[in-house]
Amino acid sequence: MDAHEKGFFTEEISVEVVTGRNKNAKDERLKQIMEVITRKLHEAVKEIEPTQDEWMQAILFLTRTGQMCNEWRQEFILLSDVLGVSMLVDAINNRKPSGASESTVLGPFHVEGAPELAMGANICLDAKGEDMVIGGRILDTAGQPIKDAVIDVWQANDEGFYDVQQQGIQPDFNLRGVFRTGADGRYWFRAVKPKYYPIPDDGPVGKLLGALGRHPYRPAHLHYIIKAHGFETLTTHIFDPDDPYIQSDAVFGVKESLLAKFQHVEDSVRANELSFSGKFWQIEHDFVLARPEE
Repeated sequence: MDAHEKGFFTEEISVEVVTGRNKNAKDERLKQIMEVITRKLHEAVKEIEPTQDEWMQAILFLTRTGQMCNEWRQEFILLSDVLGVSMLVDAINNRKPSGASESTVLGPFHVEGAPELAMGANICLDAKGEDMVIGGRILDTAGQPIKDAVIDVWQANDEGFYDVQQQGIQPDFNLRGVFRTGADGRYWFRAVKPKYYPIPDDGPVGKLLGALGRHPYRPAHLHYIIKAHGFETLTTHIFDPDDPYIQSDAVFGVKESLLAKFQHVEDSVRANELSFSGKFWQIEHDFVLARPEE
């Protein structure tokens, strides 16, 4: 009887021995997941052939990552983000029919309970930043407008901070709002031009990025969650195509279809209508929702 038949661990049959111990798992999905993870992890170890010290450094990295997590920060999500895993999971779970708007990651700064505002309201509450007006339509895949679509929007300010990062500095619910479309499916609101910002880089994930020669920045964007009865919920962004980090988003969230046109407008009559003091930015961007059966 050889080592395989006895169930003893060897380098050659490490995967079979470990996964074989899971044969009595009560949850078949868990058993399947652990078989794949074990196989891929053992394959990586056999290809890399880490020293004992290198493996301990990997364990200590994961330990520090866990120790960095608290009520307000999830360093493991950050690790998932910078490895592109968050976007891959998002892509797998949000495959869209042709013509439907693409999704991207939620991000850590969404806040429940943002106020529902009248269409056209200004979500900037502290009057800081370059004025911007955003509009478009919420459509189905046949191009028909969707009534009563609920649009939850939020963004960072012109310095790259969300209100929850500057409590006591920014007003509560600054640059956040919820809007509801009418029969024409149109939405519009006023805001300020967002700016790129770094993901938290003072922890082990940030140190890893530095060691890999990568920056921690996300390009300027606005967040959307769009819901409508009978349609799949869409969680997405729109991005500034001229942002310096548009081709190197630290969390891989940019998709070409989510690049919006940021138009700089000098029109005193229109500015006065919008209660803007001078030049402003304008964006027109439609979103297409898919039905579950599509």
